[in-house]
Amino acid sequence: MKKTLFVAMAAVCVMASCNKQAPKMDEKSQTSEASATEMKIAYVEVDSIMSQYKFCKEYSQILQKKSQNIQNTIGQKGQSLQAAAVKFQQDVQNNKYTQQQAEAINAGLQKQQMDLQNLQQRLGAEFQAETDKFNTALRDSIQHFLASYNKNKKYALIISKAGDNILYADKAYDITDEVIAGLNKLYKSNAGSAAAKDDKKK
Repeated sequence: MKKTLFVAMAAVCVMASCNKQAPKMDEKSQTSEASATEMKIAYVEVDSIMSQYKFCKEYSQILQKKSQNIQNTIGQKGQSLQAAAVKFQQDVQNNKYTQQQAEAINAGLQKQQMDLQNLQQRLGAEFQAETDKFNTALRDSIQHFLASYNKNKKYALIISKAGDNILYADKAYDITDEVIAGLNKLYKSNAGSAAAKDDKKK
């Protein structure tokens, strides 16, 4: 599983005292330039979070295993059904069935095909729901951490950097390592409980 999650968190706090007199045009321009200069900005490398955040690493393995199990299940049932269909065609050609028997067997094979399609759709929907759940939990954990982290840092804007979505970023504003270290420190592994749930289902 490889999915990119874009996390952008902005907590812009701009306080301006209001003059009783209307500001002049040049004064307004100077104030705007000063605010822009003083605004603290930082960014986080999303790819690094996906590869180094323990929650992402563990859940990626869980999802990968589930995806492989689904493929194996559908593949095995599909092969069995295909083999049964080939044998049926051969038996029909060898006149092993009456017309009534052939129709009944053919109807059974068609039902198995429909059941397999329904199973594939159901398992696919369950996997997508699990993936969405992971993405939501990932986003929430990062946002909650950044909200606490930024109480002292006082950044006006923390943006996500993934691939080339940002054309240029000075490494001086990169807080990725701090964020990953903080996330991993707070994270409690769920790999054991997740594996136990999978074993119970078998």
